[in-house]
Amino acid sequence: MCGIVGFTGNHQAAPILLDGLSKLEYRGYDSAGLAVRDGEHLAQVVKAKGRLSNLSEKTDSGKALKGNCGIGHTRWATHGEPSQINAHPHVSGNCERSGSGTVESEVVGVHNGIIENYISLKKKLESKGFEFISETDTEVIAHLFEYYYKGDIMDTMIKVINRVEGSYALGVLCVDYPDQFIAVRKASPMIVGLGDEENFIASDVTAILKHTRDIYYLEDNEIVVLKKDSVKVYNTDKEEVKKEKFTVDWDVSAAEKGGYEHFMMKEIHEQPKAVSDTLNSVVKDGAIDLSEVGLSEEEIKEISQIYIVACGSAYHVGMAAQYVIEDLTRIPVRVELASEFRYRNPILDPEGLVVIVSQSGETADSLAALREAKQRGIRTLGIVNVVGSSIAREADNVFYTLAGPEISVATTKAYSTQLIASYALAVQFGKVREQITEEKYQELIAELKTLPDKITKIIEDDKERIQWFAAKQANARDAFFIGRGIDYAISMEGSLKMKEISYIHSEAYAAGELKHGTISLIEDGILVVGVATQAALFEKTISNMVEVKSRGAYL
Repeated sequence: MCGIVGFTGNHQAAPILLDGLSKLEYRGYDSAGLAVRDGEHLAQVVKAKGRLSNLSEKTDSGKALKGNCGIGHTRWATHGEPSQINAHPHVSGNCERSGSGTVESEVVGVHNGIIENYISLKKKLESKGFEFISETDTEVIAHLFEYYYKGDIMDTMIKVINRVEGSYALGVLCVDYPDQFIAVRKASPMIVGLGDEENFIASDVTAILKHTRDIYYLEDNEIVVLKKDSVKVYNTDKEEVKKEKFTVDWDVSAAEKGGYEHFMMKEIHEQPKAVSDTLNSVVKDGAIDLSEVGLSEEEIKEISQIYIVACGSAYHVGMAAQYVIEDLTRIPVRVELASEFRYRNPILDPEGLVVIVSQSGETADSLAALREAKQRGIRTLGIVNVVGSSIAREADNVFYTLAGPEISVATTKAYSTQLIASYALAVQFGKVREQITEEKYQELIAELKTLPDKITKIIEDDKERIQWFAAKQANARDAFFIGRGIDYAISMEGSLKMKEISYIHSEAYAAGELKHGTISLIEDGILVVGVATQAALFEKTISNMVEVKSRGAYL
């Protein structure tokens, strides 16, 4: 959830860093900090707990920090409580410390991710005389950098990442290298922005879209050294790496709220267009064309098993897709949590297809699952939204969802477009494998094409009814979502949304399982949302809804 922005150029760095961090506020955070270099001087570090506005006020909107090179960070607490001391950047070297949240230091570092072996590293560094003042795992990075530093930042960074275990995107300023900084990534997103006499790093392209559209995607363990007039990327053997430049085609306004009170509300209303764009990318002349995805009819016919691997809402997409794919293609489908996939030594059919679903294309667990599948020689397909992302680059085939930038942490249009992509695959696989007739094929495509208008109708026509219902249930503390078959899969996502957005305890259950113990939790007034969209299961689901209503539920 943390955010990183780095800048070096001819302009004052701090205002640019603050503006970039403001574009990452949607990620959620509890503190923020800046570190800025002014020529040969030590880096000035300013940190503040709470909103980014506190840091902006402390630095007079960045004008109080002089210098043209710096890094900024927004932190979401993982190790240590939210506080000024635990906020990034973290420092080492000869530095002036104070309780004001402002210091000067020789080595300054920011970090996204988790340092898994930080306890053992901390003990070693303490035995060497290093003093720790925070509760974070990240402070280890700053001290470790100083410990290994002998005048060469490249050598030092290589030694640091060879010792550190876990996931990280790191950015480091060093006293002997004015007007430049060094950064590296492993299993945590990091991009490089290329400007005119100015260059950037960021954990998300939205942070720098105002300044440049030309970017590099860093691979794991690639190290980048940024100066205002040069960007050089190296591997851990200190060999320079030739990078492919990507140009982001998003309109800047796509990453703004556009008059909506929240990004999530804006993106709910963008679903019809996102779904339409994604569908039209593969439906051509009345048929589904997967040539750009890279799957031939011969390859589709040879698939023996499909494994859908994902996290969070993308996992719920897989749960829904499982019903549709099996129904239309008769291919067995397993849906796997990416965070569990590689740890349980899964049995994979050599003729199978592993489908990795991820909005960002950088989800660490999903990327690890992709690599596990590839290591075993299994064909992989990525369903992703970000062109050039790690999953997109590493998967054998890619189906791009055309959702545009999704800023809201709780996914909306990405979830919808992932469903559409999955359904399009299911329909085409069913046709190619002769499990559905040409007439059924055309009927399904026509039905898919009606979905954008139906989404629009739901959003617009039911607005007052939804607001009335939300106001009526705003004080609920528990909610249950129930359904059968694909309605159960949809209930899982509904329940997750209730938890994510409202902080209301919520659970999803297969409606037929309620009687096996769970119904004892139903009390007077508890909200139960029944999803009943399938004719064949409608009466059975209604009977389950009657059961909970008889226990006092508000249905």
